[in-house]
Amino acid sequence: MEKIYGILLSILVAFFAFFLSSYIPIGSVAIAIILGAIVGNLIKLPSKFNSGITFSEKTILALAISLLGINLDFNVLEELGFGTILLIIISLISTIVFTNFLAKKQNFDTKFALILGIGNAVCGSAAIAATKDIVKLDKEKSALAIAIVNLLGTIGLFVLPIIGVLLGLSDVQIGILLGNTLQSVGHAIAAGFGVNETVGQSATIVKMGRILLLTPVILWLIYFVAKKSTTTTETSQKIQVPLFILGFIFFSILASVGILPEKIVEGISWSSEMLLIIAMSAIGLKISFKAIKESGWDAFVLAGYVFKFQIIFSLLMIIILQQ
Repeated sequence: MEKIYGILLSILVAFFAFFLSSYIPIGSVAIAIILGAIVGNLIKLPSKFNSGITFSEKTILALAISLLGINLDFNVLEELGFGTILLIIISLISTIVFTNFLAKKQNFDTKFALILGIGNAVCGSAAIAATKDIVKLDKEKSALAIAIVNLLGTIGLFVLPIIGVLLGLSDVQIGILLGNTLQSVGHAIAAGFGVNETVGQSATIVKMGRILLLTPVILWLIYFVAKKSTTTTETSQKIQVPLFILGFIFFSILASVGILPEKIVEGISWSSEMLLIIAMSAIGLKISFKAIKESGWDAFVLAGYVFKFQIIFSLLMIIILQQ
């Protein structure tokens, strides 16, 4: 029963984050983390809140990720075409590899770099939320990674369409650039349809193609972590696929088969978004500003280089594959 205090607080923070997202263009997930962190650092919360906050950041997050699968439709692969699918896969792998290469050069936390790379390469906050526990990344660095990819996505939302127009790219090419580089679905859709309908549709399809790769990326990450284990016991524990990943795959298959009425799909999608905001609020409530301050600027610089790499690499791939 004590859990109710922390859960209600997480919901309250999430409500304000959702409300503010209409006025602040960085997304409700990022706002939820920031608001939660402000509350958690300004107010000394009684211990009775702890169990509910922990429940929200773990159990509610797992449920949110499972339901996120309903947004995936594997049928979108038919619309992408082989060249675009190849572009997405090569760009994703290159982004993760480049992030880790750069992190090692700068003696940066490799766990953080790996999750930051996945967040940039796949689908921002959702990818980070789905993978952070697999590598056992602490809550401060997880929140920092989410905040950074959302900030970069917001910057890219305004800058990338201008770059595409200045370079003389076609509407479809601009859409591919936006869909293949911007971190979240919201960023890609807002940037694309902000130019015109054709760019918006192209950006959305490419972005969905990137999101479809979240499942194989997670499964690879589980295998990668298991391979790094030194004992049989550790390996047998780590190689198990988390239940929320199985749920994610289940709902993505449901979406692809198309057996659910559209209203139910929309309801599940909305629920996953709300639950994710609640979970991010809880993560924010447990953040220490002091811990973030110690590595925040270096992390932002690292992510900035990664985002530049994504943009340049995507432009080169577009030119090569669209000829």
